Amino acid sequence: MFKKFLSSFFLSFLAFSFLSCTKTEEMTLAEIEALTSQGDQALLLKTLNKPKTDKTPIPGKVGGVWMDTILSDPKTFNQYIAERDAESSSLISTTLDCLIDYDTVKKEWYPRLASYEIETDEKKSTLTVHYTLRDDLYWTWCNSDRKVPVTSDDFVFWYNEIAGDEEFQSSGYSGQWCLMPDGSEAHIDCIKIDDKNFDFVFPRIVADPLLATNMSLCPSFIYKEAKEKGGIEGVKNLFSVNCDVTSIPSCGEWYIKEYTVSQRIVLTRNPFFWTKDSKGQSIPYPEKKILQIVGDMNTSYLLFKQGKQEVYSPRPEEFSDVIKNQGNEYSVFSSDGSLNASLWSFNQNPKNSTSNFYRWFTIKQFRQAMSCLLNRDRIINQTYRGLAAPKYDFFLEPNPMYNPSIQLQYRYSPQRALKLLESVGFYRDSDSLLKDAGGIPVEFDITVPSSNPLCNDIALIISDECSKVGIKVNVRQLDFQKMIEMLTSTYDWQSIMIGLGAPFFPTQGSNVWPSTGNLHLWNPMQKKPATDWEARVDYLYNEGSYTNDFEEAKKIWDEYQRIILEECPVIYLLRQKSFCAIKNKWELTNFSYDNLNGAYFDYVFLRE
Repeated sequence: MFKKFLSSFFLSFLAFSFLSCTKTEEMTLAEIEALTSQGDQALLLKTLNKPKTDKTPIPGKVGGVWMDTILSDPKTFNQYIAERDAESSSLISTTLDCLIDYDTVKKEWYPRLASYEIETDEKKSTLTVHYTLRDDLYWTWCNSDRKVPVTSDDFVFWYNEIAGDEEFQSSGYSGQWCLMPDGSEAHIDCIKIDDKNFDFVFPRIVADPLLATNMSLCPSFIYKEAKEKGGIEGVKNLFSVNCDVTSIPSCGEWYIKEYTVSQRIVLTRNPFFWTKDSKGQSIPYPEKKILQIVGDMNTSYLLFKQGKQEVYSPRPEEFSDVIKNQGNEYSVFSSDGSLNASLWSFNQNPKNSTSNFYRWFTIKQFRQAMSCLLNRDRIINQTYRGLAAPKYDFFLEPNPMYNPSIQLQYRYSPQRALKLLESVGFYRDSDSLLKDAGGIPVEFDITVPSSNPLCNDIALIISDECSKVGIKVNVRQLDFQKMIEMLTSTYDWQSIMIGLGAPFFPTQGSNVWPSTGNLHLWNPMQKKPATDWEARVDYLYNEGSYTNDFEEAKKIWDEYQRIILEECPVIYLLRQKSFCAIKNKWELTNFSYDNLNGAYFDYVFLRE
């Protein structure tokens, strides 16, 4: 889709300016926060607010070039390999589409590539989702007249032969199984009926069948032949970064027309894309989209200021400048707090069982103490200019099972942190160093993405707060792709700061929260739950997934949230306000920006 979700970070430059002033009485934190808040409101008043509505977009016209940037080269154009690389996945997704989508305004599912019907058999306690594909779906190629109809195979093959093949270790594998009442596992089958119809058959009734079955399609006629001839390696060898990108078929909004290493990627609009405006014109409206590969945000910001980039999400140190200089060239939109929140997690994988940090991290009171050393107010004021709020809950407000009374109890308190640590044998020596019961000083790493200086600033604050109780935390910057490899294959990390997205539904994250998930950060792919509390979370996740009665489901998900907030396997940081600057040469009647949908560009077109 021609949609780009943007999240921004904002520097608390007012707070830093106080430190450089001379002959000024020291201000209290409350006074700093009050002054910062006043500045925040003045800045916010200069931004526009335009949340998404259910109004029909006005028709536009085709034309123009949309200029944008990406930070790094794609690692692949292969749909399977891209599961583990966000940059690659975002590019490939421009050539694809999904079965259905969720309207956050109406709070209901709606068809995209397919219509659907849910059939429940109460006697057999089974459920089937029937999908019927649209008639106007085609795989087409850049600069070619070739058209291949989209069929059921494009979904059934991927579900069964890629995501459903355990040897592929796809992130979608764990979501294909139901835990039955007798404790056994049963598979959710995907069955082809004919070229336009296919079914997902559940062995038991589930609460969110559409969420569980929604997926993107793949060109099965290419991937199937590759698997039959070469197995997993045959699939992996498809569409490398050295391929002719015009050989990549598209049924999405864009074709990938050109890729020049470390320079740019050129996309051209797909005139056969099925989504059309009220006059029958396919979207997107821009003829071309050029993504310059810039390597860092400084270059991206420079290009935006030079008029060579259509949209920009300012960083903290740029926010005031972006706001002050808006006018005829561009406008700045703001939204409520982002639904995404970074988290701090601790490696409890038995692979590292001989390490000191493993012994510490597997102690609940240690993790709770780390939560008590996380000074969110300091982070917000020093790095976000106050334009953020602490995240103490687990689910988000749009989640139907959100309960505002369920909150993290282990908030900033160094005194409480020390009491928790002392309760499990830690102590401070004569030099104020914290040591465990065996006399070993507490020291560990926190890994952050090197591409994001703000994460480094936050980690330095965490390190400083921990040092106040005698803990040494080393900040380690690493390439994001290397971080993904550590989390999914090598497991050679200690603690990490990362984001996992925003769940609108309680059952989202089937590869994260159940102990068998391949992205169960702290100890993935467990054959059986390593702890009693993880076993209970597995049980609750499963029960909640199959409970349709709202009140009964709420009791289940309430306990689920409380356990995770009590055990602290992950500790959420905060939610920042979001901002988006966009050039005024584009007609923005159809544009929207909010914390549910991000920046919605699908129907943006060039002004007269």
